[in-house]
Amino acid sequence: MNKVILVGRLTRDPEVRTMPTGNTVASFTLAINRNFKNKEGNIDADFINVSVFGRQAENVGKYVTKGSQLGVDGRIQTRSYEAQDGTKRYVTEVIAESVEFMSSSRRDDSSTPVNAYVDTTSSVYMDQPSPEVGVDISTEDPFKNFGSEVALSDDDLPF
Repeated sequence: MNKVILVGRLTRDPEVRTMPTGNTVASFTLAINRNFKNKEGNIDADFINVSVFGRQAENVGKYVTKGSQLGVDGRIQTRSYEAQDGTKRYVTEVIAESVEFMSSSRRDDSSTPVNAYVDTTSSVYMDQPSPEVGVDISTEDPFKNFGSEVALSDDDLPF
């Protein structure tokens, strides 16, 4: 089984291009923090190259920028090519099957936040749900009548 699920932030704006076949591809790098500290006490990050195709690539190019947080579901692929100097080069990357926009960065600087999910199997793209579909988007505090404050430490959490 070849399955990868990643959540990270873009290190640069995605590069979107059209292939000779007419298919659109977006390439970007995700910075993903490791969940442990190094010898110096700092958290290191891994930088993973990701490619996404078709309508997803168009949406990535349109709606995300450097620093945007994305969730990616896909597979690892290794390919090789011959460089201009004649040496054989290998590339390992993630080919995204679905992409979830997890932050509200937009290229058009609109004030409407993006919470989008793009799925290649259904080609569905959704912005924020509208009130017509029965989703409560009120800004009222849902916990105002809950009672006293509950104090939790990191040790109390199961993850």
